[in-house]
Amino acid sequence: MARWIALTILMAMLTALAFNALFVKLAGVWAYPPLSETGLLEKVASLSRVIEASEPGQRARLAALVSDPNTQVNWYADRHDIVLPKTVKAAEGRGAQAMRQALGSPNRWIEAYQPSDWEGPNGRYALLIQLTDGSWLMCSAASRSWGLEEGPRRLIVIILVLISTAVVTLIATRRLARPLQQFAQGARRFGVDFRAPPVEPVGPHEIRQAILAFNAMQAQLQHFIKDRTQMLAAISHDLRTPLTRMRLRGEFIEDEEQQQRLFRDVDEMQAMINSALEFFRDDARLEETTSFDLAELLQTLVDDYRDQAIEVGFEGPARWVYFGRPLGLKRVVGNLLDNAIKYGCEPTIRLEPDGERLLIRVEDRGPGIAPADLERVFEPFFRLESSRNRSTGGVGLGLSAARAIVLEQGGELTLSNRAGGGLIALVALPVQGGL
Repeated sequence: MARWIALTILMAMLTALAFNALFVKLAGVWAYPPLSETGLLEKVASLSRVIEASEPGQRARLAALVSDPNTQVNWYADRHDIVLPKTVKAAEGRGAQAMRQALGSPNRWIEAYQPSDWEGPNGRYALLIQLTDGSWLMCSAASRSWGLEEGPRRLIVIILVLISTAVVTLIATRRLARPLQQFAQGARRFGVDFRAPPVEPVGPHEIRQAILAFNAMQAQLQHFIKDRTQMLAAISHDLRTPLTRMRLRGEFIEDEEQQQRLFRDVDEMQAMINSALEFFRDDARLEETTSFDLAELLQTLVDDYRDQAIEVGFEGPARWVYFGRPLGLKRVVGNLLDNAIKYGCEPTIRLEPDGERLLIRVEDRGPGIAPADLERVFEPFFRLESSRNRSTGGVGLGLSAARAIVLEQGGELTLSNRAGGGLIALVALPVQGGL
């Protein structure tokens, strides 16, 4: 990452230099060009020979004729008639020497003035040359209206440097942030689905090392979950054999009361084992995520209970497309409705969006649950005293399985007592898609 930051700084500097070079290249258009680039030297050299060859009385008229809107040519018999800046500037440089050579006079006196040499806003380029007879020829051209002074030019250079640095930094930051974003998405995906594929190691060396470490941890957790599930499922399966033997031996007990007690215990253990097997081999937790209409799924549950002569209320939108596991959510809401029907009355489902979450509320009117037991009911095989009755069924795994399914989809399942009596089971799911 240190090399990446150093490379970013180097690229920003090179880009700033490139922008500055481009601006300097275009300075002839944006700023005051030097006098040698205005074309006045060549024009005055040719005009000087023409004026010198003409009669003195015709020189002023001839100078006026060769003038044009861009260049003004004037002939003066005396230098005192010419309005010039106070500071006299003799023309020097290769351009002036070439001009003297073209005139055949190496010592010819030539004066050159820039727009900044004049007082006031009407500065212009001017080139003054002394002719062989002592008269003077001046050729002047207006400065460009779009020319820039030194201050604005420096400001433009600073702005270009800042823009180039910001552009390079933004590009480099995005390239550096993209691997971190993919890493974060992979971590969130694993939090929702433990079977998620490993994150692709991309980006700087440090980020790749972190991704590789995360992938190794993810593989270990997946292996641990798989081994634990297989082990517990095998234990639950193997317990069926001794239970079957106990039931067969119970057939030989002559005391009918003791026999029925034994059979009830065996049946209860069998139910617990079956529930455990169903919990550990839950097909809903192996389900792939897909887009489905959650509102329609809940209404289907309501219709199923209505077919059993059980009235369940529903409040929510007629349609809501959600990206998740439909079978798992159907089992969760079905389990919560079963509890609402067994231990309460007036079961109702409410579906409503809440910012970045989607809320499913299963409400009932009944005795509710003691505040101390609102979390304990999610523990495996924990049952409230009122649910130990054989007529109610259940071994205490329903809510544990429901919370596990919701957590695997990135959501949360909580219970709370309802004002006026009853219970509210709240399923809060992350909004990944909805209509």
